[in-house]
Amino acid sequence: MSNRKPVYSLSISGRMTLEMHSLNNEGGEGNQTMTRTVTLVDANGDVHKVNAISGDMFKHIQAEHFYRLARERGLPLCAACRTFRSDRILGDAEFMRNLPDRDEETVNALLSRCALDDAEGTLIARGARSVPRKSVAEFSWVVGLPDKVRTESYFHVRYAAERGGPAEERAEQPIFHRPASSGIYATVATFELARIGFNDISQAYAIDEEERLRRYRTFLESVLYTFVEPNGAMRGTQNPHIVAFEGVVTVSHAVLPAPTISPLADGYQQQVQEVAQALDGQDGRLRVYPFANMAEFATVMRGLLEETRPYRLFGENGG
Repeated sequence: MSNRKPVYSLSISGRMTLEMHSLNNEGGEGNQTMTRTVTLVDANGDVHKVNAISGDMFKHIQAEHFYRLARERGLPLCAACRTFRSDRILGDAEFMRNLPDRDEETVNALLSRCALDDAEGTLIARGARSVPRKSVAEFSWVVGLPDKVRTESYFHVRYAAERGGPAEERAEQPIFHRPASSGIYATVATFELARIGFNDISQAYAIDEEERLRRYRTFLESVLYTFVEPNGAMRGTQNPHIVAFEGVVTVSHAVLPAPTISPLADGYQQQVQEVAQALDGQDGRLRVYPFANMAEFATVMRGLLEETRPYRLFGENGG
């Protein structure tokens, strides 16, 4: 493992073109499904209402991919996370019965017991006591570029099996309307990979380096899958067409932030390059990998999977 280059943090800034999707909806009014919209203000101060997919949705997508990979590879999971329950460690009755008195020991026990809670974060709450575990992943809203996204509503009729017989015996065919959106979306994500297995209270690692590497590789792979297969609402009949994905992956090999610039701004890729240059100079501690399509993005992520390891805070990172 010593010949792998350590990664402190990683960020992704990109524009994704999605066609005919309905990944995130706000509910319904009558027979009309309502799509989610947010308000943006551009550089000129003009206000725009645009279609958007919440960061919560993309975080859930990434967590589900991590869960499936963790199950397949035998990573430790608490009793609740083995069935992907939303209450996470709180649903592990044995862990909650034997909760240590000190917060530092509680987080150590959590990190040793469950890779999913380690990577995705959770809150251990019992009575007046609460012990947080901050997520390694941070996802922005995935928002449409102003004037680059359109949402239409489409007429549907539910299929009725009965077509003959008296009217009272025939199944009704309710009418409903579903939205579908197409356009170019801006996304930003940041991942604090050095914190995998790290106890923020004791400022020490609760797991060994071999286990950290296993979780790190699984986590990076789940991030790749998140953009290759973005799950969400109505995918049974409105699986999105991913037409394009372009942007930059920024990797920090030392205690430096991996910079991001919102893809809502034109020229964001060049800005990321310039910020990285300003932060790092010629030292090589920050690397920026542009990608023009999904295949190039996958190649960048696969290279990082094979050639890097998680940075060790307050430890040896050479080699």
